[in-house]
Amino acid sequence: MTPPAGRWPAFANPIQAPGTDESHWRSWRGLRELPELELPTAGRVVVVAAHPDDEVLGAGGTMALLADAGVSLTVVSVTDGERSHADSKAITGERLAELRAGELRSALDTLAAAAEVVRLKVPDTEVARHEQEVAGSLSELLSGAELLLAPWIGDVHGDHEAAGRAALAAARTASVRCLMYPVWMWHWAHPEDPRVPWASAQRVDLPDAALARKRSAVERFVSQVRPLGPAPEDAAILPPAEIAHHLRDVEVVFA
Repeated sequence: MTPPAGRWPAFANPIQAPGTDESHWRSWRGLRELPELELPTAGRVVVVAAHPDDEVLGAGGTMALLADAGVSLTVVSVTDGERSHADSKAITGERLAELRAGELRSALDTLAAAAEVVRLKVPDTEVARHEQEVAGSLSELLSGAELLLAPWIGDVHGDHEAAGRAALAAARTASVRCLMYPVWMWHWAHPEDPRVPWASAQRVDLPDAALARKRSAVERFVSQVRPLGPAPEDAAILPPAEIAHHLRDVEVVFA
């Protein structure tokens, strides 16, 4: 996950404002009442992420279940997430890109998902400028796929939304079903939030074993869940309160 670029003044962007405590989501019956998604049991699924870690945060448990079923996975990193700590003096963007790619591979191994990883190397925070290019690359990768999982186009993060739009365009071209997973939504939204398309939402229940693998996979993203150093610009992008949103026993996608 990479923080959004400075497009908004302080707290005008809901991602930068104080978020919804995870206890509100866990106590909301609406999540359990969503229809259950029927996952593919064969073939190939393509999973798109704007930055390495988005796919595990939003759909890591789903990926674990798909892998258990024998579905092959292609994971597409649109950017390398090299600007997650853009002002850091402790690490360069180039080094961070390679570090995050390695963290993703380790996370996928932890999920027991022997996925092919494709790095499009679009500049971090600039996906919207390359949207058509990304859509074209995804269209080629979707040949023969059963399903596409992509970031939700309403996530209120420029890269996530642009990656989602490109995925939708590619899915239409390739005639492949596209489902969208939220990441930042759990921070800025609240139960029954009218800004969220709950009517199109479906849930994936995660057994204890799949959830445990997802938890371990999230921990592999050390550059995001721990500080790079003592300076403010090296703070963890994913503090415990944020990680908690992604470690419940249900994941949600939008059709």
